[in-house]
Amino acid sequence: MSSREVFICDGIRTPIGRYAGALSAVRTDDLAALPIKTLMARNAGVDWEAVDDVYYGCANQAGEDNRNVAHMAGLLAGLPVAVPGGTINRLCGSGMDAVGTAARAIAAGEAELMIAGGVESMSRAPFVLAKADSAFSRSAKIEDTTIGWRFVNPLMKAQYGIDSMPETAENVAVQFGVSRADQDAFALRSQQRYAAAAERGFFAGELVPVEIAQKKGEPLRVTADEHPRATSLEALAKLKGVVRPDGSVTAGNASGTNDGSVALLLASAAAASRHGLTPRGRVLGMATVGVEPRIMGIGPAPASQKLLARLGLRLDQMDVIELNEAFAAQSLAVLRMLGLPDDAPQVNANGGAIALGHPLGASGARLVLTALRQLEATGGRYALCTMCIGVGQGIAMVIERVSNGTK
Repeated sequence: MSSREVFICDGIRTPIGRYAGALSAVRTDDLAALPIKTLMARNAGVDWEAVDDVYYGCANQAGEDNRNVAHMAGLLAGLPVAVPGGTINRLCGSGMDAVGTAARAIAAGEAELMIAGGVESMSRAPFVLAKADSAFSRSAKIEDTTIGWRFVNPLMKAQYGIDSMPETAENVAVQFGVSRADQDAFALRSQQRYAAAAERGFFAGELVPVEIAQKKGEPLRVTADEHPRATSLEALAKLKGVVRPDGSVTAGNASGTNDGSVALLLASAAAASRHGLTPRGRVLGMATVGVEPRIMGIGPAPASQKLLARLGLRLDQMDVIELNEAFAAQSLAVLRMLGLPDDAPQVNANGGAIALGHPLGASGARLVLTALRQLEATGGRYALCTMCIGVGQGIAMVIERVSNGTK
């Protein structure tokens, strides 16, 4: 059975909030619902009863995002109760996996109309307490669920180590010879490219404001990403390493700990026609790979190579590349493994996660949305979206522009 074409017809995201910033006041499930509600409002011709499923990525699922946040988001957004939902956890790759899984369902003929995206509120990630390991135990261990390992399996630690995310970036920097100066220069470019894109209004086309009720007066209206910072090479060079004082990975050349959500509307050709939707992008495929957990940041390189080979496409055909900037160290290692220059203009042309931030479960879908809009802005044809994943994986997706969407 041949696969069917899968189209992205619309997409929207919230601003990305800083840790403990403005969006920290918003429940995770409410944050997840907002982009879906916005899609429904601006696509009034869609019969929302016809949505086959809602897939959302989420890496935590220990707090307000428990009990299947994808389905809760759909219900809170006002989707009919007959519309189901499923939450996908591939850590940092969750949002992209949600989009790819939805696309596969449509391509296989098992769905016609899907919503896919992701959410993460790292500010609201709870502490969790393990159950006692014996009767009348007087010991208790609290784990922080914001990011990283918890309830570690001793066998996992013995076989693969339990390097923290910054430690994996230091490992990559050492193993692949990525200097501190090059990391800081990459981080500065991310901030500068974001600032230039924001100045020309690029991100306004993918953002929905978040309104937060206040005890008195008008609601607080969050309309822009909170994480970006004005900086300089001199300022970045003054920062100390986060793994060790003389380390090369710093708060300035790493992504943030953030809050945000995003949703995309995917359809088959028949469903797009039936519901009056304009196809804007075509999902061509997705691929995942495993890599050593201690150097998880290199994952985008083999994932991209695997997918491009499967699709019969070349890297030089990619007009837009959205590479999630978990850390400058791993981003640079990936670019060099792929044979791209450190400052490749088609890579994160509007800045990346070092500037925007990285709400884990949402970032993958955010890359796809931004890539589609960059294709539309430049008239390009193909975009590659790719990211590394904690515990040692990589994920990649290729999309193709099919129209100059007006959303």
